[in-house]
Amino acid sequence: MQNIKNNNIVLIGFMGCGKGTIARKLSKASGIFAVDTDDLIESLANKTIKEIFEKYGEDYFRQLEKSCALWCEKSLTNTIISTGGGFYKQKNLNKIGTIVYLQTSFQDIIDGFKQSKNYLKKLEKRPLFKDEKEAKKLYDSRVMSYKMVADKIVDIRGKKTKDILKEILR
Repeated sequence: MQNIKNNNIVLIGFMGCGKGTIARKLSKASGIFAVDTDDLIESLANKTIKEIFEKYGEDYFRQLEKSCALWCEKSLTNTIISTGGGFYKQKNLNKIGTIVYLQTSFQDIIDGFKQSKNYLKKLEKRPLFKDEKEAKKLYDSRVMSYKMVADKIVDIRGKKTKDILKEILR
């Protein structure tokens, strides 16, 4: 993994595509630490993402995301970083690490939520997923941008986790 910028792997993709799950499993398989930018933001604000959106709005959340991106660039090496769905917009993203886009369909994300035991809790955690039609519009507006900023695209549709991990590490 010497060719990876800062030895970091930055996982991007739409909310609910499995970035956090893949990061944790990749961490376990590789022995590399994993962090989640939404968790870092919640720590910084001492509030959940949902509370931040409700109390301060999306613009404030994006400012916290910017602070988090700057911190990641300066502070993290040899780390797997799972990001929120809009984190790909950070201007310094390519300085943080090698960007891996976990590509899947909107329908696969919805199906994944519905198959989850804690389906409602997962949806509640994602304020921009309140309205499925609006979430689909947001998904459609981001797909090309994810591809454009990615160093590597991993199509995760229908793949086993172990195959996804191998592809990321390749």
